[in-house]
Amino acid sequence: MEIIAYIDGEDSVRMDVPPAELSGLLKRDDAVVWVDVDVRSDAELELAERHFKDVFGFHHLTIEDCREARNQPKVEEFPEYLFFIVHGIKPQAKSSSFNTKELDGYLGKNFVVTNRNEEFRSINSVKKQVEGNPRAFKKGPAFLLHQILDRLVDLYMPVVDDFDAAINELEDRVYETETTGSEILEEIMNLRRSVARLRRISTRQLEVFYRVSHGEFPQIPEEVLPFYRDVHDHLLRISDLAENYRDLVSGLFEIHFSVTANKTNDVMKFLALISATMLPLTLLAGIYGMNFTNMPLLRSPYGYLITLVIMLAIFAMLVLYFWRKGWFKG
Repeated sequence: MEIIAYIDGEDSVRMDVPPAELSGLLKRDDAVVWVDVDVRSDAELELAERHFKDVFGFHHLTIEDCREARNQPKVEEFPEYLFFIVHGIKPQAKSSSFNTKELDGYLGKNFVVTNRNEEFRSINSVKKQVEGNPRAFKKGPAFLLHQILDRLVDLYMPVVDDFDAAINELEDRVYETETTGSEILEEIMNLRRSVARLRRISTRQLEVFYRVSHGEFPQIPEEVLPFYRDVHDHLLRISDLAENYRDLVSGLFEIHFSVTANKTNDVMKFLALISATMLPLTLLAGIYGMNFTNMPLLRSPYGYLITLVIMLAIFAMLVLYFWRKGWFKG
């Protein structure tokens, strides 16, 4: 549990404040406190819950939400604070793949509490910023929380850019003959699932940011609302991009199936040409294979040669005919 505090009139924030001073700081009207709880063990969890109950007096249902994972994004108002759950995302080594991570938190009159069980680049970024410049603390806890959420939403964009690059790459590869249908289809399916997941995550959080940014809660002053509306607009843009990408991926399915059908048609066309050219030759060979005594050229010394010449002539005429019809063109 890391405690960062700012006292009005001081030139810098106090980093790594001892937990024993937390209660005193919360009672001061000129102090703004940020408590960042990084819970990765049972002992840390028990310590955090003890402070949540004894020092802050948080509702036990919100503490249970902090303990559990896989919660839906939400914001709830209590008499002295707001409780919220949002989700960040982190890209994976594999392109267009990402994981979600949950951030729980509280916003009070003079404090912000963030609860997590893994690293958040947005939180680390804000910590570095306030260490050198207490501007976010000077504007109050609501603005400080905005800084955290703004960076959390901005970190969606690298994943969105990965989707854009992956879609462009797949569009080029769909037309490649050396790429097998099963490989490209599997990649399209994986991309489709990832895009749908991003759309689902961003859509669920839009309601949370909409409520926070439109003056529904007194914990967020009116002068800070435009900053929250800006975060909502960023998330709305990400949600719209995810919807557009979902349409593009669906289009990739249609293109893939069209290309596959065209390749199949080319194969069938080639086989049909082979059959059409070989059929007269097979017919002629079948006729001369019948066991009749009186047949033209049957006893002629040149009968075999003449038959071969006739077969070659028929084959050449058929090839020439199909060529003029354009059947040999791709």
